[in-house]
Amino acid sequence: MPPPGRQGGAPPAGAPAAGAPPTQPQAGVPPRPAAPPAGVAAPSTVSGSAAAAPPPGRAQYAPPTVAPAFRAAPTTTTPLPPAPRPQQRDLTPLAIGAAVVGGAVIGATIADYRNQRRESIEGGRTVYTEPDRIIIRDPGGQTYVRGNDLYRFRYGARDIRTDTVGGDTRTVVIRPDGSEIITVVGPDGRLLRRIRRDQGGRELVIIDNSYRDPQSVGGFYVDAPPPVVNIPYDRYIVDAQEASPDVIYQTMVAPPVQRIDRRYTLDEIRYSPNVRMQMPSIDLNTINFETGSWTIPPDQAAKLQAIADGLNRAIQANPRVVFLIEGHTDAVGNDVDNLSLSDRRAQSAAELLTQQFGVPAENLTSQGYGEQYLKEQTQGPSAINRRVTVRNITPLLNGGQASLPPPPPGTAPPR
Repeated sequence: MPPPGRQGGAPPAGAPAAGAPPTQPQAGVPPRPAAPPAGVAAPSTVSGSAAAAPPPGRAQYAPPTVAPAFRAAPTTTTPLPPAPRPQQRDLTPLAIGAAVVGGAVIGATIADYRNQRRESIEGGRTVYTEPDRIIIRDPGGQTYVRGNDLYRFRYGARDIRTDTVGGDTRTVVIRPDGSEIITVVGPDGRLLRRIRRDQGGRELVIIDNSYRDPQSVGGFYVDAPPPVVNIPYDRYIVDAQEASPDVIYQTMVAPPVQRIDRRYTLDEIRYSPNVRMQMPSIDLNTINFETGSWTIPPDQAAKLQAIADGLNRAIQANPRVVFLIEGHTDAVGNDVDNLSLSDRRAQSAAELLTQQFGVPAENLTSQGYGEQYLKEQTQGPSAINRRVTVRNITPLLNGGQASLPPPPPGTAPPR
């Protein structure tokens, strides 16, 4: 097995097994494979019909290959430590267009953060702490990065206040129109709820993260088999550069590729690849980052117009919809740098969508994955692997009921 964080010759995660006949769905819903026993490595190949495999020479549509370390449950089953909470100066409202991204002045590079990184051992894990995020390495080889979404809510805010209620921390972002975005975090640093309150006091719960399934490993990992994919390859992994605005929107509101059998927490979605891959995705390959940088040049920012239009249209149709913005790197450099870099790139894209195109920040969340999910199997530079991806995770958060109409204001999502 290749060392953790490096890819070997495993087949792409969307290709059907060699010689396997197409899987026939029942009543329009592909069958769900049985989950492997806890701790047993899940297969890295997503099964399905031949339509789910990209043709030769179309690597941009290839589903990513899961890094070897993520094919099994982590060996440390305690919850992941939280990211550093933003200091009060980093929760000061900023005007739209302010030259700050993720707590850092634009122009900073990953080398600047490498010099500030501290290493420690916590509960058997190695933890690398940066000023605004942490990278956690499990003894089994899995590596995770944790940032904080609150940075993104500063832009265009009128005021931000934080208080503690019964051990929970509530951060209230007040918008110029008087509406509020309320983020509730538990004593352990875990996001519990995100709520939008309008000027009349009516509340809409966007994320209810208070439920935790007892079968979840540490509350953040689900040892599930890969999904069965029976949709065309160019509708499962959509190339934003080639797709029409209508295809982009239809992908953003598309259902899961198979039936969702329970609710997942945000952390389970972030850190369980086979859970996340139940939803189609769009690769924003129109964005090209400079080496070691997460700044999006102005000439490339305009290329996000079709993505922003699709996001805003989907949010208007369902104000509770949540999109995950994922950041990825190629395999050049070390995995800790790449995780930090990819997380900053994902956050930078999410911030730009809000600042320049008016996509509500509360309907977005971001996560970096470094080089853990390569599409092109190379240890060298690869533009295909340096990508940002958008994925609708609402059906995963609410148990597959995203097709239902939005609930009345103040109504919690179904459990």
